[in-house]
Amino acid sequence: MERTKFAYVTAFVLGAGTAVAFAWWLWNRRQKEQPPKKWRKVGELSDLIVFPVKSLGAVRLNSMECTPLGLRDGWLRDRTLMVIDLDGQFVTARNIPKMVQVSPSISGSTLTLRAPGMMAVSVDLADRLRGKGFRAAVWGQAVPARDCGEEAARWLSRFLLQEDAGLRLVYYPLDRPCRNVRTKNKAFPLVIGEDTGAYPDATSYTLLNEASVADLNSRLKDPVTPQHFRPNFVVKGAEVLEEDSWDWVKIGSVVFRNVKPCTRCIFTTVDPETGTKNPTVEPLKTLKGYRQIEDPALRPFTGDSPVMGIHLGLRSNNGKVRLGDGVFVGVPEEEEPLYSPPLLHRWSSCDHETFPVDGKATPADDVDSPDSPGKFGLSGGLVADLANLE
Repeated sequence: MERTKFAYVTAFVLGAGTAVAFAWWLWNRRQKEQPPKKWRKVGELSDLIVFPVKSLGAVRLNSMECTPLGLRDGWLRDRTLMVIDLDGQFVTARNIPKMVQVSPSISGSTLTLRAPGMMAVSVDLADRLRGKGFRAAVWGQAVPARDCGEEAARWLSRFLLQEDAGLRLVYYPLDRPCRNVRTKNKAFPLVIGEDTGAYPDATSYTLLNEASVADLNSRLKDPVTPQHFRPNFVVKGAEVLEEDSWDWVKIGSVVFRNVKPCTRCIFTTVDPETGTKNPTVEPLKTLKGYRQIEDPALRPFTGDSPVMGIHLGLRSNNGKVRLGDGVFVGVPEEEEPLYSPPLLHRWSSCDHETFPVDGKATPADDVDSPDSPGKFGLSGGLVADLANLE
C-alpha cells in the first residue's frame, strides 16, 4: 500500500515537474516576443521619407507619425495611392522608369502631381473616399481601392504612356492593413499580416544604413544614393551591414521588429532623378556579388535577389519619429534555461533530476504576452494557453 502510494506521489511530482518546466519554457519563449528592457544606441535618424504614390517620387519631412499602415502626416500617408492598368494590376517603375519623375505633394486633403513638361493636376482625396469601391491587385493579392477620377487618369496616361488612356490612379480607403503575408515572405515567420501596409510590396517600413550604402559605393564606378533603395528610414552612425543582425529596433520612443531582410530588384537600377535605368544594371549587379542569401532553406523564396536594408514591423503604439532621433537596438538578456525553473529546486527531497522538456512541444506562433505573470511566470492566461496546446 505504501509502495503504491509512493508510486502515485512520484508520478504526480514527475508530472507536475514536467508541467512547470514546460510552463517555464513557454514563458521564456513568450518573453522573447516582448521588447527588450535594455537598448544600445547605434546611430541617429538622418532621413525620413514617405512615398504617397507607389513608385512615384518621395516626400521628405522632419517628423512623422508611425502607424500600422506606415508613416503618416495628416492626409500624407506612405504608399496609400497607386497607379494601375485597365485590368486593375499595379504598375511600377520597374517597367515604366519615368514614374519616379512624378513629384507628389499633399496640402490638406488635396494631392497634387507634377512632372517635367506637364501642368500640375490635383485630386481631393476626401471626395474619393465617398466613391464606389473595387478591388485592384498587388502581386496577385486583391486590395481595396477607390478611383481618383478621369483627370488624374488622363494626366498619368499622357505623361507615362503618351496616350489619353491606359492608366488609373487609386486610393486606399482603409486605415489598417488587410492583406495576408505573401507566400514568398512566409519563410520569414516574424512577418505578420499587420505589417503588410496599404500598397507596398512587403511591409509598411524599410530601413537603410548609410554606412552600408557607402560600402556598396566603394565597389561601384558610379555611386548611388539611399534614394535608389526607396527607404522610409535612413540611419547614420551605424557600422557597415550591422543592420542584418538587429532584432528589436527603437527610433525615438517607437519600437519596431526587424521582420525580414529587404531583397532588391531591377528598381534599384532606376536613377531617382532622371528616371532612366543604368545600362550596366548597377548597383544590382554588384550587390549580387556579395549580398545574396545563401541559406538553402531561404533560397527558394529569395532566389538570386540580393539584400540591402531591412523590413520593419511596428511593435508599439503609434508614435512620432523625428530627424535626429536616436536609433537603438535591443540588448539580448541572458538566456534563461529551458528547464530547471526555480520552483523545481524546491523539490530536492524527491531526489529527482530536473525534468527536460519535450523538444517537439511548440506553442502557437502568435502567442501574446503573459497576463500579469506570477513569481514563476505563471498566470491565468498562460495556464489557459497550456490547456489549449495540442
